Amino acid sequence: MRVAMIGAGYVGLVSGACFAEFGVDVCVVDTEVSKVEALREGRIPIYEPGLDKLVEENVRDGRLTFTTKLEEAMEGADAVFLAVGTPSRRGDGHADLSYVFAAAEQVARAAKGPLVLVTKSTVPVGTGRKIKAVLDETRPGHEIVVASNPEFLREGSAIGDFMRPDRVVIGAESDRAFQVLRRLYRPLYLIETPIVQTGLETAELIKYAANAFLAVKITFINQMADLCERAGADVHDVARGMGLDGRIGRKFLHAGPGYGGSCFPKDTLALARTAQELGAPVTIVEQTIAANDARKEQMADRVIAALGGSVAGKTVAVLGLTFKPETDDMRDAPSLVVVPRLAAAGATIRAFDPQSAHARQLLPANTVFAEGALEAVEGADALVLLTEWNEFRALSPKRIKAAMKGDVVLDLRNAWDPEAFRECGFRYSSIGR
Repeated sequence: MRVAMIGAGYVGLVSGACFAEFGVDVCVVDTEVSKVEALREGRIPIYEPGLDKLVEENVRDGRLTFTTKLEEAMEGADAVFLAVGTPSRRGDGHADLSYVFAAAEQVARAAKGPLVLVTKSTVPVGTGRKIKAVLDETRPGHEIVVASNPEFLREGSAIGDFMRPDRVVIGAESDRAFQVLRRLYRPLYLIETPIVQTGLETAELIKYAANAFLAVKITFINQMADLCERAGADVHDVARGMGLDGRIGRKFLHAGPGYGGSCFPKDTLALARTAQELGAPVTIVEQTIAANDARKEQMADRVIAALGGSVAGKTVAVLGLTFKPETDDMRDAPSLVVVPRLAAAGATIRAFDPQSAHARQLLPANTVFAEGALEAVEGADALVLLTEWNEFRALSPKRIKAAMKGDVVLDLRNAWDPEAFRECGFRYSSIGR
């Protein structure tokens, strides 16, 4: 089989490389010439563990190619995947579908025969119908059928998620679309991956509902953590006691500074706006969005309070800037709220993250970027852990103490042993315990 993947971003590149690993011929097309040239030279524009090797191997074996020409990518393709960006639209929070519709129109003009056009991007319910309308208007009487195949990739473990998914969702109204997509995912039959076969609207809503539910779960445990602090309880034990209930499950019950990333903030907002327009508001999601935004501000307030109510003239070391470990993604990361707030209040920020390239472009210009964790804490009055990279977990409290000037440690990911830090003389605080 052969497929074309429109978009060499996170979803398109990971999905394209993984389909190629399945034995499919994949051509990834992108309008950004420099990105395509870099990929052809083996340079990966994003950080995702294992992706560089996967791309290299499939390019070498001839199953994965890159181009800037849509017609070239579509030549002989059984399916074309839309993996373009759907960012939040300025002003109203709706998903910006302009890239999706533009790509669909281009596919309609370039198609030379029967084709399955598959939406891989995360799009609001009803988008598949609108894509079909674009196709009908651009190419009346076309032989292109529309399908929805949402992605469920977690940054940092995306390849494993694609190769060993919990489920594959296929939404369509055409037997041809179902047949083509089931053939593409045939290698997953060997590991008995559930295939959810449904209509377009249902497939689109499954993705949003799943992400919104996980965002609600994170926000719930964050609020329970605040309650634990007031009540003298331990949120770790509360989460474990909850998670052992099979109806709840233990995942996404880790208290912290709030969720971020490319999916949860954007998708919860788009779902809330769509639900409002359809007259069926999802108020629990609306409250989750508000609570998560407020939580990031509260984290900055915690740091200021820990330093006696003012950070003016103080040096604050910040470890971890990306929204989660094993990614370089800074989208809606808590650091984008916490660091500017502290800097605006007069603090000098010394920061370190193993993947800080994007952070350097987004954080205040006077942020000092260290080359390592111990360099970041050198002479600091306070240390804040924002992202729990594994290398931070292994840091010795004694070595940190020797490097720091102050004694304030705020572990906003509950990654460290409280007693070990307190024994070294730190005023240590964490979340919900």
